[in-house]
Amino acid sequence: MKYVLMFVETEEFARELEAMGELEREAAYAAVGRWFAEHADQITHHTHLHPVHTATTVRLDGGAEPVVTDGPFVEGKEVVSGFAEVEVADLDEALKLARSWPACPVVEIRPAS
Repeated sequence: MKYVLMFVETEEFARELEAMGELEREAAYAAVGRWFAEHADQITHHTHLHPVHTATTVRLDGGAEPVVTDGPFVEGKEVVSGFAEVEVADLDEALKLARSWPACPVVEIRPAS
């Protein structure tokens, strides 16, 4: 089955990452790199998203003209910072991958087709 793991940063996580020294931050990024390497046989696609302030949102309101705004759809304390599409046997295997994620404190898992 195909799933998408969405890596969600919280405000607290972003502050902690920002407060890290250069060596500590490099170690954190290296842990993420190792995670992707360890699971490369299950990951079919992945990407890191640019910061939320670079987003453009299109709000579609039925028959009304779409409204385009700078920034995210909602102001939230959590934002998706990246995702990985994975091919695994079942949800249990997707959960196992998510539990081993070394970075953002929230991973949302959704089936994909």
